[in-house]
Amino acid sequence: MFCVVEVDESLFGAKRVKGKRGRGAYGKTTVFGVFERERQVYTEIVPNSSKATLQGIIRGRVDVSTVINSDGWRGYNGLVDLGYGHFRIDHSKDEFSKGGVHINGIEGFWGFAKVRLAKFKGITDATFHLHLKETDWRFNHRHSDKCKT
Repeated sequence: MFCVVEVDESLFGAKRVKGKRGRGAYGKTTVFGVFERERQVYTEIVPNSSKATLQGIIRGRVDVSTVINSDGWRGYNGLVDLGYGHFRIDHSKDEFSKGGVHINGIEGFWGFAKVRLAKFKGITDATFHLHLKETDWRFNHRHSDKCKT
């Protein structure tokens, strides 16, 4: 049996400023996530969402025999050339699931993380990585007695 991993990137930070949207929104921190279905999530703060940055993390964290599900972001182009199985979901065509192909697990984690971190009403850049890793841990252990979220 093969392993399925979902990858995605998300922006964390202050509320959206009128006229500034998506990747062009300034003052945001980009976080990349890898979610192994039915298992754990791994996140990393990244300087950008470029192909080199994202694929460098994927090559370091994900075995080549793995099937990767992603959205249509161009940073994921070429994963097949690296030896990975790769399927995409095209959100621009209102596609969120196609057969067993989806990235709902990692997107569910983003929702969990943003709700959890919003409780702090602002986190400094100096401690954001610590809060993010605690959120990873809480998500990964959410079904055990070790953590009550």
